[in-house]
Amino acid sequence: MTERGQKLDGKVVSAKIREEITREVHKRAKEGRKPGLALVLVGDDPASKVYVNMKQKACEETGILSRIDRMPADSTQEQVLQRVREINADPDYHGLLVQSPLPDALDEDEVVRAIKPEKDVDGFHPYNVGLLALNQPLFIPCTPLGIIEILKHYELDPSGKNVVVIGRSHLVGMPVSLLLARKAEWANATVTICHSRTQNIGEITRSADILIVAIGSAEFVTAEMVKEDAVVIDVGMNRVDDASKKRGYRLVGDVAYSEVREKASWITPVPGGVGPMTVALLLKNTLLAEELMRT
Repeated sequence: MTERGQKLDGKVVSAKIREEITREVHKRAKEGRKPGLALVLVGDDPASKVYVNMKQKACEETGILSRIDRMPADSTQEQVLQRVREINADPDYHGLLVQSPLPDALDEDEVVRAIKPEKDVDGFHPYNVGLLALNQPLFIPCTPLGIIEILKHYELDPSGKNVVVIGRSHLVGMPVSLLLARKAEWANATVTICHSRTQNIGEITRSADILIVAIGSAEFVTAEMVKEDAVVIDVGMNRVDDASKKRGYRLVGDVAYSEVREKASWITPVPGGVGPMTVALLLKNTLLAEELMRT
């Protein structure tokens, strides 16, 4: 009988990837090469500040050159675009990331399109999305790529499996669906996408050998929605009020972890599952960007 509730530990997998990145950065340093990542933060969103600082710290720990360009919340569209153009032209920075979300007055899509595709380490530029759809990926969005790396590490091959993805965002749902459906190693799955208009969603999710949840709704997936021995990957990160906690809340995913783990064979915790993978793969994409600029 398959053991239930085994943990897909993103901290362990990401630490392994970071070690590999650190070795590669040191190797390139001996050749006079220094991969660089520029981060643009517009406004004062508290979560965005935390994420950007976390990314810079990861760069420092692995030896990647980094900078944070902080811009006020009332920056104009042209000012942000000009900053993007300046970094596009800077040969010291091979990767460029504009932290999302931007202030409401700004057109985020236009900002993403302004990033050079060969510096788009987030993988959100239409050029890179198109290449992924054609199964010719250059930069793959970091969170979906992190999901694949978790499956690889735990030898959970999706080939021939039924995969259900809840959520169709361009950040996670759509790219991870494309990744898993393509003809390639650690892919070749039969993928179904569910979303807010999906009817009888529980019937569909119960067919999943691998269930990926990225819907942004706290503990949306319950045990009755999950197939026996399914692999469950929870991308969600939600705050729920909890008076017993010092900070007044606790973090939960999109999956009701305590009950679903009793039914799933493997499951990601929140926090500590997919989250750590996103930063690790951002660093890996930065190494790829540096390599591409040399060819």
